[in-house]
Amino acid sequence: MAIAVNPEFLGARRRLVQVLKANGIFDPTVLKAVEQTPRHLFVPTGVRHRAYEDTALQIGQGQTISQPTIHARYLELLKLKGTERVLEIGTGSGYQTVLLSHLASQVFTIERVSALMERAREVIRDCGARNISFLLGDGSIGWRDYAPYDAILVSAAAPELPQPLVDQLAVGGVLLIPLGDRHEQMLTMVTKLPDGVERRDIVPVRFVPLVGTHGWTSQ
Repeated sequence: MAIAVNPEFLGARRRLVQVLKANGIFDPTVLKAVEQTPRHLFVPTGVRHRAYEDTALQIGQGQTISQPTIHARYLELLKLKGTERVLEIGTGSGYQTVLLSHLASQVFTIERVSALMERAREVIRDCGARNISFLLGDGSIGWRDYAPYDAILVSAAAPELPQPLVDQLAVGGVLLIPLGDRHEQMLTMVTKLPDGVERRDIVPVRFVPLVGTHGWTSQ
């Protein structure tokens, strides 16, 4: 997939890759995706000088772009081979969406805030990604039309596991979701088995709430 690489920030991206390695991220495909993806395009101009810091940043509408280490850990856990169909809940800035587009065959992404979706579409188009489909709506109910998915990533915190997302996961597929209250959550990996699911706690995290039918009722 063709990606518009800005040489001005190439050194910054390479330094970020070194930070990710120091934080325990070693999957070469994930590191390559980070090096190729211009994170500065996905943040407001006022914080663009901080785009390659390993920190979360505000992107407006009460939402954030996650810390790069969190993105990379999410992606490394999935162990994508390049043939998968992936559902992303919470397009947000679109940065993770583009990272996924490097690693999977097809990416389906849902965002409930129209202003964020419009901005993400624009930046993703400028990056040259072509294997991404967009839906404006309630991510907590998933996108049944294109299920089952080999992997589902939820970029917002839910009080409990949304059953529609489990239903839309292929057998053997993996769902990553922060579960907990509005202030602290546990990143949880759910693997779909023929007769149920297997859950594994990964690491404590803090995400914005997943607002929707199977999430929180308000921001």
